[in-house]
Formats: sequence, C-alpha cells, structure tokens
Amino acid sequence: MALLNLVLYPDDPLTKVAEPYTDVGPEVAKLAEEMLETMATYEGVGLAGPQVGVAKRILVARPPEGEAMCLINPEIYEMEGREEGEEGCLSLPNIYAMVPRATRIRVRALDAAGQPIDFEARDFPARIIQHEVDHLDGVMFLDRLDILTRQGKLQEWEEVRERLLAAVVRG
Repeated sequence: MALLNLVLYPDDPLTKVAEPYTDVGPEVAKLAEEMLETMATYEGVGLAGPQVGVAKRILVARPPEGEAMCLINPEIYEMEGREEGEEGCLSLPNIYAMVPRATRIRVRALDAAGQPIDFEARDFPARIIQHEVDHLDGVMFLDRLDILTRQGKLQEWEEVRERLLAAVVRG
C-alpha cells in the first residue's frame, strides 16, 4: 500500500463540498485501505477524502476501542445530546480545541464494497464521524468554534504552518 499525502488547511479541496460516489468499485476499496494506512501512520482516528486530495465523499475511521470502518456517501440523519470534547485534525497538526458535538448519531452510508449500512454511534466514535463528515462538507473543526477562539487558533496555525513549511524546505 502507498501512504497518501495529507492536505494542510486551507489548501483545496479541504474547504469545498465533496462530490458523492455514483459507483463503488475496487479502486474505492483500495483508496480506503491507503487512507487507513495513512491515518494510522499519522496516529489519527479518522480521515476524509479531501484530507488526502480526493474531493469525494469517503471517510475512514478507527476509534481506539473499535474496528476500522469505511463510509462512502455518509449521511447523519439523527443527532442527540451535546458534549464538548477536545479535537485535533491531521490537516491542522498540533492545533487542538474544545468542540461541541452530538453524543449519539445514526448514520446511513455505503461500505467499501458498496453495500448499504445503517448504524448508531455514540460518544467518541460519534465525534469522529461528525468531524469527518464535516470535512466532506468543506467544514473544518475550527468553523465550529466561537469567533474569538477561532481567530486565536488560526493565528496559532499560521505559526505552526510556517515552521512546518520551513522544515520541509530545509529537509
């Protein structure tokens, strides 16, 4: 398998709505495996297509206490509860903030084989899925913050991004 390149905020297609899949074939399953490998390499718990430059509605997730999953064209159709929890993002490395999310969701999607699935997720797995579905809608977790916190985190990100880019140039 190949490691995929991560897209850093605000580069495309992170801030755009991803297109749905109309056909799910073997290339989608291969992409899902590469996304899972990339996510694990960078010690993430979720990864969406736009984060690896694929403007399609695909995400992978592996909660610490759960099984790996691939969701294609996911739709969250029920949400319940509310809880703030710390989130980070592989497209905004080293930036963390408290983000409000639903504590229980119901999701419809296709799996990597193109088969329909419908399930409930709670707590941390629900948070992961909501975060990744946001990516498919062009929404970053910073967009969920109040304006002052968001501005502070964006300023922090600019400093981190400069250091990362300088390290790549020297590298």
